Amino acid sequence: MRSIAVTINGRVHRGEVDPRMLLSDFIRSEGLTGTNVGCEHGVCGACTVQLDEEPVRSCLMLAVQARGRRIRTIDALALGDELHPLQLAFQEAHALQCGFCTPGFLMSLDVFLRTRPDPNEDEIREALAGNLCRCTGYVAMIEAVASAAERLRASHGPEPV
Repeated sequence: MRSIAVTINGRVHRGEVDPRMLLSDFIRSEGLTGTNVGCEHGVCGACTVQLDEEPVRSCLMLAVQARGRRIRTIDALALGDELHPLQLAFQEAHALQCGFCTPGFLMSLDVFLRTRPDPNEDEIREALAGNLCRCTGYVAMIEAVASAAERLRASHGPEPV
């Protein structure tokens, strides 16, 4: 067993873990069940979390590798009681059906929109390509990401001159 301390959603989580425990399993064992586990091979993206502000597949990372790092999960995407603009846009555009894949999409797209605040459709398609959805088409997701980008730009005020 190995001792780890990981900051998840701003709170330090400590534990004794088997060196082979996956980060996704550790996160879920801490009661943060918004991170889903799908394929367990890093293909589907359902387990995507942000590690030090970068999207990672938590099913491909060992919990001990996250020691001393900062993790953000879907459980902390909302702004208090207010949904994040991505969550609102996905809801309004009906960009989800069963919702199993949605946390992974949102955690990837949150980083994408921070780095590409005014993406075009091809860039959005490329950003979506890293995650898989078996229930719905991607057209509504493209619309949702474009809408969320617009909301985020509006909430940050005019661009500096």
